[in-house]
Amino acid sequence: MEKTLKKIFPSFLSSTLNSYSQIFFSNDKIFASILVLVSFFDLNAGISGLMAVMASNAAAYLIGFNRNNIIAGYYGFNSLLVGLGLGIYYQMSPIFLMVLLFAAIFTLFITIMLEGVIGKYGLPYLSISFLLGIWMVTLASRQFSELTISEKGIYMSNEIYSIGGYFFVGIYNWFNNLNLHESVVIYFRSLGAIFFQYHLFAGVLIAIGLLIYSRIAFLLSLVGFFGAYLFYKIVGGNLYELSYAYIGFNYILTSIAIGGFFIVPSRFSFLWVIFLIPLISITITSTIAIFDMFQLSIFSLPFNFIVLMFLYIMKFRERFYHNPEIVSYQQFSPEKNLYFQLNNKERFNNFKYIPVALPFWGEWKVTQGHYGDITHRDKWAHAWDFEIIDDEGLSFKEGGTVLKDYFCYNKPVIAPADGWVEEVLDGVEDNDIGDSNLEQNWGNTIILKIGEKVYCKMSHLKPNSFKVKKGDTVKKGDILAACGNSGRSPIPHIHFQMQETPYIGSETLNYPIGNYVQHLEKGFEFKSYDKPRITDMVSNIEKDQTLYKAYHFVPGQVLKFSVSGGQPGTAVIVKWEVQTDIYNNSYLYCKETNSKAWFKNDGSIHYFTLFEGDRSSVLFYFFLGNYKVISGFYKGMTVKDVFPIHVLNKKAWILLQDFIAPFYMFMKSEYRIEYVKIKKDFTDSKIELNSTARVKRYGKTTREVHFKMEIEAKSIQMFEITEGNKTIVAKRITD
Repeated sequence: MEKTLKKIFPSFLSSTLNSYSQIFFSNDKIFASILVLVSFFDLNAGISGLMAVMASNAAAYLIGFNRNNIIAGYYGFNSLLVGLGLGIYYQMSPIFLMVLLFAAIFTLFITIMLEGVIGKYGLPYLSISFLLGIWMVTLASRQFSELTISEKGIYMSNEIYSIGGYFFVGIYNWFNNLNLHESVVIYFRSLGAIFFQYHLFAGVLIAIGLLIYSRIAFLLSLVGFFGAYLFYKIVGGNLYELSYAYIGFNYILTSIAIGGFFIVPSRFSFLWVIFLIPLISITITSTIAIFDMFQLSIFSLPFNFIVLMFLYIMKFRERFYHNPEIVSYQQFSPEKNLYFQLNNKERFNNFKYIPVALPFWGEWKVTQGHYGDITHRDKWAHAWDFEIIDDEGLSFKEGGTVLKDYFCYNKPVIAPADGWVEEVLDGVEDNDIGDSNLEQNWGNTIILKIGEKVYCKMSHLKPNSFKVKKGDTVKKGDILAACGNSGRSPIPHIHFQMQETPYIGSETLNYPIGNYVQHLEKGFEFKSYDKPRITDMVSNIEKDQTLYKAYHFVPGQVLKFSVSGGQPGTAVIVKWEVQTDIYNNSYLYCKETNSKAWFKNDGSIHYFTLFEGDRSSVLFYFFLGNYKVISGFYKGMTVKDVFPIHVLNKKAWILLQDFIAPFYMFMKSEYRIEYVKIKKDFTDSKIELNSTARVKRYGKTTREVHFKMEIEAKSIQMFEITEGNKTIVAKRITD
């Protein structure tokens, strides 16, 4: 039977479990299992809910809807809620099962429709299809005389006994006999009411599952509900609204959705949760008054209305985009949403900029930077002048009295980014040394458009040296012209600036250089999205082909290593394949451990972005050790980065951090790689890199893992992992 199901409908179990956990915006299997158990506290409801899920998911698969959405539970959870609601209300019978089947498929159709209608605005459909489905079926079923209203719930102890015997009855009675505060009782019953289970035990189990799934979500459920309880007490509101069918769950679901799922958890998201409590109260009171006329429950209507309204109006903000911040990549966990967003902000915050390179080859000196004391002033302050100097600090040879004496004169000026030629000014003669042309201030100039309202300008170029014309498309690194001495330029140099408009003479734009290397007296320093300062010696990253090829992973490529050191005298073979998803995102995949290490490579830098799977696998340690690698070799240079804090820390500490993460982070995970040595020959290089992954709590290092990589023949030949006294060595196998 199981094999047949897998053949007809792959991922049957995952799609079913996810349909339960999606009600709480989760894909956690443990939480889902608890929710399945809770749904069967009322046997009719449990059976009806499960049948509705199976019918909805099977129909979605057979009709041909998106398989990933089916597996994620997106198409099943609304039908599940309809099934639970109908199963509680009606007696089980063949007629009921027929109505249930069509109700589930009807709800699926509404879900698909809403996905298209609401989805085009970038909004979730939440449980709107459940509301429409159950309201319409409830109204219609009043005319179905063969359906019988259920009498369950009258003798609850008997029903609990039929499920779990005296043990469950004892637990149920023990909870009911607890002398708990009214607010606590309503909180637990409201949690249970989400699954149409109104007794305390169900709510306690769901609370435990919620805590297992997410500490932040659990905290938000408390803030939302007890904030509402306090609000009713302060304003003298009718607490009956919280206990009426325990629809206080609207506060709980809204708090989780706004506080940590659709919005990145932070003090701002928590403040918005508190602010929205009165709005939910107004919505509950007003909608109850309307729906009572039709003898219908409002169910989750206030939750849907408030969440959709809030997410929609957030799209119209013109500033303060991070207070609160909308989740950009959904991790189905408030903690992961927060940690992923914090990590991305620190690692990739500058990706809002186009990665502009320096407009030359080789090593040049900044002879005038931003806010320079010569010409870079006022509206034109954000610019650079570059020259080439020798070991003695001179920019010329011999007497420096003629143009050709200057090292930078006639050197190529290259495109700092992909774009097209917006403007070219040529024909201005070079000045004699010491002279300046104040009438044609900028001299020979080229302007490239590299993005919307982003232009780069290079001036003082050599006349008649242009290799491109206006309207041409160029790629980063293409030769544009040559360095000259035209315009207001007493000695040869390149003037380089960014600007918002395409005109010669436009004011400058404060914009960083993407990635470059600063040459120090002793060693090198990698700079990312920084602004070179006066006297800095800088160059673009010069690729080492061996290093570049070693980390240039191509889809279909297989990496195979022999790993020793885990058990004395034994070696295992690990094999990873380079794959891509439907969105062209690349990752290394280990079939044996079902692990994925996602990565990007822009030609100059390889960096891993995300790991999924077994954190004891060799692939995980490869991910750690090669987290960020620059494709150029500069002896002694170090490159630093940060990991998401949950990647390396122990679970107990992560659990503690989870509770306070929206307000304070006391842990940090750091990465550092050093370029140790290189041995070059005519066709290849032998390179050694050392890296470290480090965990810090309150600024004190609590864990370190060291890595060593040996690269030769354009591939990673050896990868060594050392933590404490344990060392594991992985050696490349070539077929």
